[in-house]
Amino acid sequence: MAALGGWRSVYLTLAVLLVGLSGIVRKQLPPDHRASRRTYRDVMRSLGHLFREPLFVSRGLIAFFLFASFGVLWSGLALPLAAQPWQLSTAQIGLFGLAGLAGALGATRSGRWADAGRAGPVTGGALALLAASWIATGQATWSLWLLTAAHPGRTGSVVGGYMIFYSLGSALGATVTTTVYSASGWTGSAVLGAAFALGGLLTWVLSRRMAARTRRQGIAPPTVTAG
Repeated sequence: MAALGGWRSVYLTLAVLLVGLSGIVRKQLPPDHRASRRTYRDVMRSLGHLFREPLFVSRGLIAFFLFASFGVLWSGLALPLAAQPWQLSTAQIGLFGLAGLAGALGATRSGRWADAGRAGPVTGGALALLAASWIATGQATWSLWLLTAAHPGRTGSVVGGYMIFYSLGSALGATVTTTVYSASGWTGSAVLGAAFALGGLLTWVLSRRMAARTRRQGIAPPTVTAG
């Protein structure tokens, strides 16, 4: 789309699709039959309580580092691909997004493992794999095939708060990678992406240690669930 109609055409198309989706949602979502409804202000106020729960914060930080690492990849990837020696076109660079489809296939299986009670090992293993994958991703300046295999009761409030971490992480990764690329090239960006991934892995390790200490002390864990 960017090659045919310029980069603005992508955002224009997304805006049209979102407007259409909003109309479908209003018609297809079932009605809310609850006797009492919370106002938007009440929902936003409940987010403050969530940020005092260690489990929610730890999972949110993992999401923050995870999407900061992804932000470095998907926002910074166009820089080395457009430069020497590849000099790929906009359409050719866009095709690398197809590699991200592997993540959708892996998410289904990971979700099943998490539902089966293996959320901890799945999370830790995925973060370790993400950090290690940057070794291959960092070779993009000379090898492209390595790059394509690099990335394999208050529900509303929890999801909303969780997405705050996602958004901030994505924004940080996308913003910082251009600066790092200017100073250190794609190698520096790859190190940055790996550092974000390691930050998520460290958060996961520390959260598990805190949970184990809490269990030893006989304190009931928080009721918020996360993967």
